[in-house]
Amino acid sequence: MKLSVIIVNYNVKYFLEQALYSVRKAVKNLTVEVFVVDNNSKDGSVEMVREKFPEVILIANKDNPGFSVANNQAIEISKGEYVLLLNPDTVVAEDTFEKSVAFMDAHPKSGGLGIKMIDGSGQFLPESKRGFPSPWVAFYKTFGFSKLFPKSKKFNHYHLGYLSKDENHKIEVLAGAFMLMRKSTLDEVGLLDETFFMYGEDIDLSYRITLGGYDNYYFADSQIIHYKGESTKRGSLNYVKVFYNAMIIFAKKHFKGQQASFFIFMMQMAIYFRASITVFSNFFRSAYLPILDGLLIVLGMFWLKDFWATRYFDNPDYYSTSFLFFNVPLYASIWLGTVYFSGGYDSKYSLNRIFRGIVIGTILIAAVYGFLNPEYRTSRMLILMGAVWLTVSMISLRLIFHFLEFKNFNISREKTQNYAIIGTQKECDRVQNLIYKAQIHNNFIGLIAPKSTDDLTTFLGNINQLSDLINLYKINELIFCAKDIPNADIMAWMEQLGESVSYKIVPKGSNSIIGSHSKNTRGQLYTVEVGFEIDTPMNRRNKRVFDVLSAIICLIFLPLGIFIVKKPIQYFQNIIKVLLGNRSWIGYSTTQKLPKIRKGILSPTDATTIKNLNQSTMERVNFFYAKDYSVYEDLRIFKQAIRKLGQ
Repeated sequence: MKLSVIIVNYNVKYFLEQALYSVRKAVKNLTVEVFVVDNNSKDGSVEMVREKFPEVILIANKDNPGFSVANNQAIEISKGEYVLLLNPDTVVAEDTFEKSVAFMDAHPKSGGLGIKMIDGSGQFLPESKRGFPSPWVAFYKTFGFSKLFPKSKKFNHYHLGYLSKDENHKIEVLAGAFMLMRKSTLDEVGLLDETFFMYGEDIDLSYRITLGGYDNYYFADSQIIHYKGESTKRGSLNYVKVFYNAMIIFAKKHFKGQQASFFIFMMQMAIYFRASITVFSNFFRSAYLPILDGLLIVLGMFWLKDFWATRYFDNPDYYSTSFLFFNVPLYASIWLGTVYFSGGYDSKYSLNRIFRGIVIGTILIAAVYGFLNPEYRTSRMLILMGAVWLTVSMISLRLIFHFLEFKNFNISREKTQNYAIIGTQKECDRVQNLIYKAQIHNNFIGLIAPKSTDDLTTFLGNINQLSDLINLYKINELIFCAKDIPNADIMAWMEQLGESVSYKIVPKGSNSIIGSHSKNTRGQLYTVEVGFEIDTPMNRRNKRVFDVLSAIICLIFLPLGIFIVKKPIQYFQNIIKVLLGNRSWIGYSTTQKLPKIRKGILSPTDATTIKNLNQSTMERVNFFYAKDYSVYEDLRIFKQAIRKLGQ
């Protein structure tokens, strides 16, 4: 056995599928065994591998033991002369394995090999070649000097920016997305250190390979796509903590004395520094629009107060200062809250959600108005004018943002992609059908043949005319049919065309179309799978709000409720469980593959009088409950099954 390919997967089913299709095409001229170690994925990854890739040796873990442990599970039973650790969010070229192994054969002192990687937009990934993170290297990387001086040997040693990306080099650290190593080297220096749950294990193993007297290489004669960011969420505080703590583990293991202390201090400072940036950027991304809306409310109400006092009462000082310090904050809080709970900030260009939120907020303000002390009752007309002002200002603000982002004022559509499909007519028709089923509403420009053709009725042209066709038809998205075009050619075109076009790939026989236009964003995915309304942020939030409000009402009317429900003590306990978030009033009645929600006191089947429902019927009811969910459905079930709240 020449090569053992090991892929550790965690909830990236469609990316794993594409990776395995590319691996299948790349192993034809070698004796290869392929392992997939699944760390308890909940997205159907295990079933997909069993169904579509029977040749793969599958290890299905019942928990998530971490990246290092999972890789070691497969390494220990592998039989190949070489072991390749490969990420699931990658695509390898047809010649990648053959050329990489040949290079290792020709360099007997090589212990490990990394490869040239590009992201989903065709841009080179600098982590393809890295240096060891000594204290000063870590300092320059953490505080941005490496970005300021990308070609500097001193300031960007972390990514070895002074070495050409198009030539083979000796390097220090292999990237965990593609680590090709001799099995004999691993037997000598040891497997991955299982102290590292995720991150840092590639640096540690690379370091031990060099300590063992072997060389690590960067290989530029082939390349892979790495949809960086799919397997992990790099914009989270958890990522910052886990990554830099992994660096601290590395320092404690390999550095001594003052060097170790300085490195650990640097990493601790980096955690606080990066965490602060992450918290600020995440907060700004989620809060900038409500903050701007709040400012519009305050400025608008301030102006309306003066306008109405002068116009109607002929007295600019008619309203007391309590209006600004009590009424305006109260009104702003209610309006912003109702827009939020209506989903107006989940999709910033959804005008119907914004309008609905303002209407509900205005009704609530009018209701609250009647309960205020007379000194805080200003004018109902100010409330109505405030609602009109807020509607106009919020819509205007979103029109401005929409124009800046998409260069048009048609807020009902975002920047429409003009896409073309590259492949044979049969495969292109299949892809078109997938796009139709996925309800992707972009402009289809036409088909591009994978080789020379005279059929200009069916095709716009052929792949060799790609640059001209993109300019002629203003194409900004290309979908490659991997059945008809080698992965190596796809990558070459991605590199040549660059970021001016976005790219998708559809593997042979797959129902998914995958791509990513940035190394910093998650990959985009077109599939024919069902979308579940219960899994949207707005509906998840509204479901929880319904649970809490209804539980509070049940608690207030507890004396009445104990005469309605069958088990009063259990009813009271259920109210407390719902308030604490341990349960929901409505949950699934069966265990099946649906979006995860809290376990319910009731289920959708409790709202029916039909008895002895079979398993398939209950699963169907649960499916449609999740697919078409709205908070009104929870209210309906709650009312119809109110006597069962104590079960």
